[in-house]
Amino acid sequence: MLVPSRRRLRIEVLIVLALSLGQSAVYSVVQLLDKLTSAPLAQGTSTLNRSQSTREYFDLTYQLLEIFFALMPVLLVIYFLTDQRQSRTVTGHRSGSVFEKLGFNFARPGRDLIQGFGLAVLIGLPSLGLYAAGRALGITTAIIPSALDPYWWTVPVLILSAVRHAVVEEVIVVGYLLDRFGKFGWSVPLSVLASATLRGSYHLYQGFGPFIGNAVMGAVFAWVYTKTRRVMPLVIAHAVLNTVAFVGFSLFGKAAGLG
Repeated sequence: MLVPSRRRLRIEVLIVLALSLGQSAVYSVVQLLDKLTSAPLAQGTSTLNRSQSTREYFDLTYQLLEIFFALMPVLLVIYFLTDQRQSRTVTGHRSGSVFEKLGFNFARPGRDLIQGFGLAVLIGLPSLGLYAAGRALGITTAIIPSALDPYWWTVPVLILSAVRHAVVEEVIVVGYLLDRFGKFGWSVPLSVLASATLRGSYHLYQGFGPFIGNAVMGAVFAWVYTKTRRVMPLVIAHAVLNTVAFVGFSLFGKAAGLG
C-alpha cells in the first residue's frame, strides 16, 4: 500500500473541513455579515447551546443526537490517520497507534491534568477581559453560553457539549491538521498560524473580539502541541473552559443578570 500523495492529502483535508469546522467557519462568516448589515454588532446575540424542542425528552434526544453526530468527523480523521499508519507498517516501518501518535490517550493522566488546568487558567482569565473589552468597543456580540431549559439533564448535557467541542476542535484543528500541514511541507510557524486562523474564523459569528481571542488561544495550543505532541492536555483545558462557561451561565448567569 502506497503512502498518500500530497494532492490526495489536500483533498482529504478539504473533505474533513467541509464536513466539520471548515463548514462552521463559512457559516460563521455569513452570520457575521448578517449581523453587521442588520444592526450594530454590539446589539447582536450569540447563543451557544439552544433548546431544540419545547418538549423535554425530545429536546434531550435532539441534544444527544447533535453531540453524537458532531463527533463523527473525529472518527473520520482517526480513520484517515490509522489508514496511513497501516500503510507504513506494510512498508516495514512499524509505529504505535494513532491515539499514541496524537497523545490522545490516558498514558500520563496526572501530567495531562496539571497542564490542562494550567492552560485553562492561562487562557480563561485573559478571555474574560477580552470579552469585556470587545463589548465596550462594540466589536463583540452578547454571548449566551446556554439557553437550555432547566431540566434534570441540563447540566450533564452541557458537560457533554463542552467535552464534545473540546474533542472536535483539538483533535481536528491541532492534532490532525498539524500532521497534515507537516506532510504538505509547511513550516511549523505557518502550520500554527493556519490552525489558529481557522480556530478564530469559526468563532467570527460572535464578533471580532472572539475571533482574536480564539486565534490567540489556537496559536498557544498549537505551539504547545508542537512541543509535547499530546492533544489530551488541550482537550482537558478546552473542556474545563467550556464547562465553566456553559454550566456556570446555566446555573448563575440569569440570576446575576447576564441573561
